[in-house]
Amino acid sequence: MRTAPGTYIWLTTLFVTTVAMHHMSPEFEDAFLRQHSTNIHELSHNPVRVLISSAFWIDGGSWLPYAVLYTVFHASAEHWLGTRRWLAVAALSHILATLISEGVLALAIHHGAAPRTSVNTLDVGVSYALAGVVAVLTYRIPRPWRYAYLLIVLAVYGAPLITGRTFTDLGHFTSVLVGLACYPLTRGATPAAPTAAATPATPAAPAAPPPVRRSPPP
Repeated sequence: MRTAPGTYIWLTTLFVTTVAMHHMSPEFEDAFLRQHSTNIHELSHNPVRVLISSAFWIDGGSWLPYAVLYTVFHASAEHWLGTRRWLAVAALSHILATLISEGVLALAIHHGAAPRTSVNTLDVGVSYALAGVVAVLTYRIPRPWRYAYLLIVLAVYGAPLITGRTFTDLGHFTSVLVGLACYPLTRGATPAAPTAAATPATPAAPAAPPPVRRSPPP
């Protein structure tokens, strides 16, 4: 947890909001989540608020699977990239995938391919950020396993886009592309070493000659 503080703060917040949601009536829960949803209506009136708040609610799901997914993917990415770069990947994936998928939905409504009621659809959750982080971890895996991992990721997120073709399917696949485009953020990334307690240095004997340093092998 010390090397992935952001992951577990986020996960703890999701636990609290999930517990709160289970104490809501179905009618209040639906109305509340729509107010915090990144649908076309809310994005048109409160874009910043809903882009942030929608990432702290799970739509009627269980918290436990997210605890596993966050530990496997988010914590691994934060440990590798550091908190700032990990958060940049997650935020870019969440924001860009939301704007692109809702923009496509708006075009579909404009051309009559989707009902006008879709402007107020329910769209909360953390899956876009998760998909982007899953994708950026491609660069963490050594070759040749990297290519097998990438094919699996593309298949998992690409197949629903082909078969379902919903705006959320588009959002998930967009998140994967955003995560892959975050390759520049992975350059020079090294896992953060846990903080160790300082140990006192052993003083050298006064009469001892300095040690001979050997040049490292080429």
